[in-house]
Amino acid sequence: MRAIRLALIPMILMAGLTACNQDNRTFGERVRDTVDPPSGPVERAGRAVDRAVDRVAPN
Repeated sequence: MRAIRLALIPMILMAGLTACNQDNRTFGERVRDTVDPPSGPVERAGRAVDRAVDRVAPN
């Protein structure tokens, strides 16, 4: 039971991060998604996580 909970925690975090700021993509992000679209749900989630982290992290 504990292993199941530990496996669910990262999935819940990723779902929360991918739900944030989907509509606020920059022009460059929209161009990249048009020219090189994500090849599947994992890549799409990875890009969304990268964008969410980049917006939260201080530069």
